[in-house]
Amino acid sequence: MVAITEFQKIGVGLSGFGVFFVLFGVLLYFDSVLLAFGNILFLSGLAFIIGLRRIAHFFFQRQKLRGTTFFLGGVVLVLLRWPRIGMIVESYGFVLLFKSFFPMAFGFLGTVLNIPFLTAIFNKLSGSSSSMV
Repeated sequence: MVAITEFQKIGVGLSGFGVFFVLFGVLLYFDSVLLAFGNILFLSGLAFIIGLRRIAHFFFQRQKLRGTTFFLGGVVLVLLRWPRIGMIVESYGFVLLFKSFFPMAFGFLGTVLNIPFLTAIFNKLSGSSSSMV
């Protein structure tokens, strides 16, 4: 069993509040203050969870520099009160950063949710060749 430190617990809380504020900001027609606050909370929570050295290593890998540029550029645009353009740029950067993670996540969702129709869709999205539907 992996021991979770107090900093990681604080990081999960900060990240959770960050996601909440970003979603709430989008629901309120891209309120720039809520989006900026959510971005700051999410990034600080991520730093608390995995640490500054690991977060720097993740974001500044050679193959992820384009995604990092778009993601952090979107955060800066949101902070400069251009929320719509910033969220579009940030979303594109998020997809570029985590595109290698999506097939694994879809495969996991396909196994957790044992609904035949959804399992077939998640298996197709994850690239899995198992036909156990």
